[in-house]
Amino acid sequence: ITLIVTFITIKLTTRTDIMRLLTHNYLQSNVKGTTKGYPLDIEAANVVLEESPVDAILIEKLLPKLDYGVLKRAAQQVSQHLSTPLGEFPENLSQAINDEKVLSLLHTALMDIHILEGNLVCPDTGRKFPIKGGIPNMILHEDEV
Repeated sequence: ITLIVTFITIKLTTRTDIMRLLTHNYLQSNVKGTTKGYPLDIEAANVVLEESPVDAILIEKLLPKLDYGVLKRAAQQVSQHLSTPLGEFPENLSQAINDEKVLSLLHTALMDIHILEGNLVCPDTGRKFPIKGGIPNMILHEDEV
């Protein structure tokens, strides 16, 4: 899964110093003894929205691999840092997947929101994984392995 996310990041943009909500959807805490390390909470300090052309086909292919509830929650956690509101996520994705506006919203949430600074927080242990320069540091300390 990590290789796929990296490929998508490189394919869509020349910038590699960004963390998207797409990436967040796959990350989890692996601290020793953690049983509920997913989904990570987002404590965003610097978030930017960089619009890109909507690729509906890519979004449709990604959706079965995502946890939609986690995506909605992550979008809510970072939305206060955006200058323009994201829009309303449908309650049930299967009923709205053919809606062009919904696909555009999903594309924006997954591909265009970039978390540059902040923390990802383990819901089980409270361990904070820093995001610096758009790169989440998920490396564990020796006592956490």
